[in-house]
Amino acid sequence: MRTLTGLVFGSALAAASLTGAARAEVKMSGSFVADATCPATQAIRSGRNPGNIATDAGQSYELLAGNKDAPTHYLIRVPGADPERRWVKVDCGHVSGGSASTEPAAPVPADQEKPAEPASRKPEYVLALSWQPAFCETRPGKTECKAQTAAGFEATHFTLHGLWPQPKGNFYCQVAAADKANDNPARWQDLPPVELEPNTRSELDRVMPGTASALDRHEWIKHGTCYGKSQQAYFSDALNLTRAANASPVRDLFTQNIGRDLTSGQIRAAFDSAFGPGAGERVRVSCVKDPSSGRRLIGELTLGLTGPIGPNSSLSELLLASVPTNNAGCPKGIVDPIEFQ
Repeated sequence: MRTLTGLVFGSALAAASLTGAARAEVKMSGSFVADATCPATQAIRSGRNPGNIATDAGQSYELLAGNKDAPTHYLIRVPGADPERRWVKVDCGHVSGGSASTEPAAPVPADQEKPAEPASRKPEYVLALSWQPAFCETRPGKTECKAQTAAGFEATHFTLHGLWPQPKGNFYCQVAAADKANDNPARWQDLPPVELEPNTRSELDRVMPGTASALDRHEWIKHGTCYGKSQQAYFSDALNLTRAANASPVRDLFTQNIGRDLTSGQIRAAFDSAFGPGAGERVRVSCVKDPSSGRRLIGELTLGLTGPIGPNSSLSELLLASVPTNNAGCPKGIVDPIEFQ
């Protein structure tokens, strides 16, 4: 039989345990940038994941905390998830523009207004460029992947995944609840159509093969609505930047090495050559695993950009104005040939 003293002692231990757990959560700030698709769980130990939520490679999320001083997991906010606070493994991505603190934030006096954002602060973006053959190895059932050919644009060019205003929480701006609910790949066709001028539509369908699966509708609803411009301007700006990448020695590096390995160092050096010394430090390389062969394939390049983007913007200037990252991403991967290997 348990005594009252034992019950009190046990309760004290439980309380101490809970208090210790709370202290182990280290407050952090900045953004967590996902390098891969990883489970975003409600709990670390049990792996419970309501809604089967996962990170999107190349996307940034508000960073809230680490699970300890030398964290194995980061606590991030995933807008739209229930609950939004989720844990991800640290090797799923990297921290950008953040800091860690073991001290609680100092309270703000009630009569003190929140400091205004510096007037000189420039907008930040991520431009995500895919190597479509590698993407299709992992999604062979996609309409655009069934249609890929050796003569197609995507066989020898970077394709547009998206242009994402930062930070991660900056999406779904004034979007109807019904559209948010339809924003998953199975229901993208139910999202409102993207209305573009004929020439822009023709180029987008070529440069973004995923329009065959309504990727353009998803990109607009999730990211473009926070761009501050029309659909026409948003996609025109993204196409201009993609065109600059495809006209550079970076694309030549890829086409000359189809079927062979490239390192992140080689890719970053090509960006330095094309867009100026230091440009490569703003580029991260993401890889995917070919499920049929186990090959590690270069799947995507994500470019950090800073500054207002317009019809005549320079990709070089936007790259060099952004903050460098020390993490180059995937160290080495194959430049996948078109069609399934």
